[in-house]
Amino acid sequence: MKDSLPEKLELNLKTKIAYGVGELGGAIPNNILVFYVLFFLTNVAGLNSTLAGGVLLVAKAWDAINDPLIGWLSDRTRSRLGRRYPWMLVGAIPLGLFFFLQWVVPPISNQWLLFSYYTVVAILFYASISSVLVPFSSLAAEITQSYDERTSLVTVKSTFWIGGSIFVLALAQVIFARVEAPTSYLILGACCGFLATLSVYLSVFGTYERYKIMQGRRRQVEEPEKIPVLKQIKIALSNKPFLYVIGIYLCSWLGVQVTAAILPYFVIDWMGLSKSHFSQMALTVQISSLLAMFFWGAIAQRFGKKAIYCMGIPLTICAQAGLFFIQPGQISLMYILAVLAGVGLSTAYIVPWSMLPDVVDLDELNTGQRREGIFYGFVVQFQKLGLAAALFLVGRILDWAGLIPAVAYEAPPTQPNSVLWAIRLIIGPIPTLILIIGLVLAYFYPITRSKHEEILLKLKERRDGQG
Repeated sequence: MKDSLPEKLELNLKTKIAYGVGELGGAIPNNILVFYVLFFLTNVAGLNSTLAGGVLLVAKAWDAINDPLIGWLSDRTRSRLGRRYPWMLVGAIPLGLFFFLQWVVPPISNQWLLFSYYTVVAILFYASISSVLVPFSSLAAEITQSYDERTSLVTVKSTFWIGGSIFVLALAQVIFARVEAPTSYLILGACCGFLATLSVYLSVFGTYERYKIMQGRRRQVEEPEKIPVLKQIKIALSNKPFLYVIGIYLCSWLGVQVTAAILPYFVIDWMGLSKSHFSQMALTVQISSLLAMFFWGAIAQRFGKKAIYCMGIPLTICAQAGLFFIQPGQISLMYILAVLAGVGLSTAYIVPWSMLPDVVDLDELNTGQRREGIFYGFVVQFQKLGLAAALFLVGRILDWAGLIPAVAYEAPPTQPNSVLWAIRLIIGPIPTLILIIGLVLAYFYPITRSKHEEILLKLKERRDGQG
C-alpha cells in the first residue's frame, strides 16, 4: 500500500529544539572535561601529567569497540519505543553519576592508586555516555529527510552544544570565584551531571512523535537481514564518503581538543594571567562560535556544507598560528584571536554532523538497510578518541618538558622555560597542522547537494516499488 502521508513533511521548530536539548547530554560533560579535567588531575588531584593523560587513553583502549557495538545493538533493538530511545532512557542516570565521580579527590597519595580510581570511573562514564550519545546521534538521520533539512537540524544541535559550553563555563567561573578547590569541582560535577541527565529525558519526550511518523514513512521491515557486526563494520568502512567524514570530524575535534586542553596552561603559565582569564578566553571562543553559527548555516543553504568548512576553518588556522607568537601582556590581541578562532570553529560543529546522514542514505542505497547506529557509533567513538588522544598528547608533552604538578591549597609552582615552550607549541603549530589536514579532506568530500538529491530519488523509487 502506498504511503498516505504527505510527500514532504517539514521538520518543525519544536522538534529541532527538542533534539538540540538532547545535545546538552554530551555537550555539558564533554566541554567540562576538555577544559578542566587535565588541569584538575595535575593541579588539584596531584596526579603526574603522564598518568593524568593516560587515564582517558586507557579508558578509551577498553572503549575502542564500545561505540560501534552499541550502534550495532541499537540498530537491532526492537521495543515499543523504537530502536534508540530505550538506550537513552537507561543510560542517562549512570551518565550523570559517573561524571560526578570523576571530580572526587579520594584520600590517596599513591600515584598508581589515584590513576586506578580515575581510570575505572572514566571507563564507566564512557560506557554510560556511549549508550546515550550513539543512539541520540543516530536520530538525526531518522527524523530528517533532505540535504538542507539536516543542515538546519545540525545547526540547531550545534547551537545547543556551544550554548551548553558557554553556560557551563560561566557556571564554572561563578563556582570557582566563590568556592575553593577541590570542593568547587565537586559542586560543578554534581550540577553538570544532573543537567546532562535531565536534558536526555527532555529530548526523548520532545522528539518521539516525529520519530514515529518518520518510521511509518520509511516503511521499514521489522527484521532486517542479519549481518554479523564485523561484516557491518567492514561495509561501513568501505563507504568512501564516510571515511572522508571520519577524517574531517577527527581532525576538527582533535584540533579543538588539543587547544582546549592546553588553554588553562597557556593563559595561566605563559600569559601570566588568573584563572578567571582562562574562563573568559574559553567563553569568548564559544560565544563567537554561537554568534557565527546561524550565519554559516544560512551560507550553507546556498553554497553547500563543505564550502562553509573551507571558508571558516582557515580563520581558526590563522588564530592558532597567532597564539604561538603572542607574548605576555598582549591581552587584547589574545581575545581578538579568540574571536577569530570561534567564528571559524563554528563550521566544524556544523559540517561533519550534517554530512553523516547523507552518508547513511548512500549506505541504504548500496545495502538496502538503514544502519544509522553503526555509522554514528564510529563517529562518537572518534569523538571520544579525539578527546582521549588530545589529553594524552598534551599530558605527555608537558611531562617530557618537565611540568611541575600542583595540588589544592598550595601556591602554583613556577614552570621552567621548557614547559613554556611546550605550551606554545601545543597551542599553535600542532592544532594548525591537524586542521589543515581536515581542510584538505573537506575539499575532496564527494557528496554534493545534487549527488544527494540523486540518492534520495533512487531510494524513493525503490521504496515505491516495494510498496
